[in-house]
Amino acid sequence: MTNEIRLNKFLAERLGISRREADDAIAAGKVTVDAKKAELGARIDIDKNPNVCYNGKMVSLQAGYLYVALNKPRGVVCSKKSQDGGKTVYDLLPNKYRELKTVGRLDKDSSGLILLTNDGDFAFRMTHPKFVKTKIYEVKLERALEPLHQQMIADFGVQIGDGISKLGLERLDDTRKLWRVIMHEGRNRQIRRTFGALGYTVVELKRLSFGSYMLDGLREGECVEVKPIER
Repeated sequence: MTNEIRLNKFLAERLGISRREADDAIAAGKVTVDAKKAELGARIDIDKNPNVCYNGKMVSLQAGYLYVALNKPRGVVCSKKSQDGGKTVYDLLPNKYRELKTVGRLDKDSSGLILLTNDGDFAFRMTHPKFVKTKIYEVKLERALEPLHQQMIADFGVQIGDGISKLGLERLDDTRKLWRVIMHEGRNRQIRRTFGALGYTVVELKRLSFGSYMLDGLREGECVEVKPIER
């Protein structure tokens, strides 16, 4: 019995990229197997210890997936490098997690749940629009949301430039400033733009859940390994 695996799946698992990205790398001639340029659709036998290289660097044959949940504080960016010298999520992580990639993003002024992984297929399934993942946020506005605007957002949707945005809304207090927002897509700054289109400013935004993953009492700045529920 052989231990064969498709080359694009192998690369996705070891490099933390999607299979589509792996195919693009193979097509671009960036991948070799035993010093020969790889072809799309190729398979490799792990038991034969093939020498697989990506951009001239050997790819380890051993797979080791990691999945981490982090409670991102406000003011921290989801990137490797900070543009203004401030903290990034990688400054909060132990060294063993610093090669992981974020699964989607939260903007600098937002806080809450961020997932990180080296499993490209998992990241793809969590973020691609065809795999609908519900996200829940706690949002605070600078002023009370008018009932008419609540109905517009929840029932009809609001035009935000790249299409109609429709959000689920649950009031959390009597001031009508604090809301639970349920979203089934993930366009850039969608919640802020939706309220902004109606003249409101979001002053606090915290992600409470992403698919089956929840903060579950994780303190700001802390992280914990999780299981790949969505894989």
